[in-house]
Amino acid sequence: MIYREAGDFKTSYRKDSQTFPLKFDRVAYFVLLAVAFLVIPFIINDYWANAVLVPFLIYAIAALGLNILTGYAGQVSLGTGGFMAVGAYSCYKLMTGIDIFGVEFPPLNIFLSVIVSGGITAVVGVLFGLPSLRIKGFYLAVATLAAQFFLVWLFNKWGWAYNHSASGQINAPERSVFGIIVTGPETAAWAKYLFCLVFVFFVAWIARNLTRGAAGRKWMAIRDMDIAAEIIGVNPLLAKLSAFAVSSFFVGIAGALFFSVYLGAVEVGEAFGIQKSFLVLFMVIIGGLGSIFGSFAGAAFMVLLPVLLKNVLVGALGWPTDLAAHLELVIVGGLIIAFLVVEPHGIAQLWRLAKEKLRLWPFPH
Repeated sequence: MIYREAGDFKTSYRKDSQTFPLKFDRVAYFVLLAVAFLVIPFIINDYWANAVLVPFLIYAIAALGLNILTGYAGQVSLGTGGFMAVGAYSCYKLMTGIDIFGVEFPPLNIFLSVIVSGGITAVVGVLFGLPSLRIKGFYLAVATLAAQFFLVWLFNKWGWAYNHSASGQINAPERSVFGIIVTGPETAAWAKYLFCLVFVFFVAWIARNLTRGAAGRKWMAIRDMDIAAEIIGVNPLLAKLSAFAVSSFFVGIAGALFFSVYLGAVEVGEAFGIQKSFLVLFMVIIGGLGSIFGSFAGAAFMVLLPVLLKNVLVGALGWPTDLAAHLELVIVGGLIIAFLVVEPHGIAQLWRLAKEKLRLWPFPH
């Protein structure tokens, strides 16, 4: 059969430790990249971009960030929505120009705005991650929940953050990359998609390398048993704060893209409330803690499920929209309970089991 390691020899440690050890997986990965970059942009339309693909890509980045913190480092966080708000408002200020102590800084291009927004969010994440040095578990979750409410309150009350707009709403100005508009109402569907896809590719590449390297091993040591990790030489201060920094950097990028590319205009309470934090947390739980693939699987599941239910219940069966929305909450809650009871490692573990069975088929196992 084609999905076997028989005959797939490794001649170096580098080849033996590569992300995709089987040739079939490597070929499938490059085919997927080719389709994502070279095929989908030519066939995508506004519905698929706005309803499925762009939110999936942005939520995948946010889920990757939270998974690094919670899945790999074991630090529970309920402040993802607040950190996304930091990324969004930082991006807005960078796109429109900043006036600090009478010194005016010109607007940055959109690429730099998104990346610097991630850096600013990383600094904020480290500040709110300081309690993790003394508390953990439920108490750390409460501390990050407090950060969520504080950040939403701050961006609601701090007029400088939204340029003293009467409505308190921020609107993304039109920006372009190589002459192609990527933000604003005139943005083409394929431009939105490609701009977000580039960030997803590099974020996933960075996350994969970090989690497989020394930093990832330190995070997992802290997660599994922090006292033993400290005894063998892992610095809990650097390990926990680096996890908060990397996680917040990714979440800040997701918030910047969510505001500037996807929505274009946001109000912090509606776009980045506590429900956003729980949504990303559900993605990580359903997809699988401590798994890069699980972050993508959970994001895809949580984005596609509402679209599927809306098309089936409202479009095909004619149900009222509010009833379908309530049923969606019931289904998501039931699935989370089911995954926690039946398969705590989520979709990622189901995928691993399926691949193992496929590699052994048709022999008994």
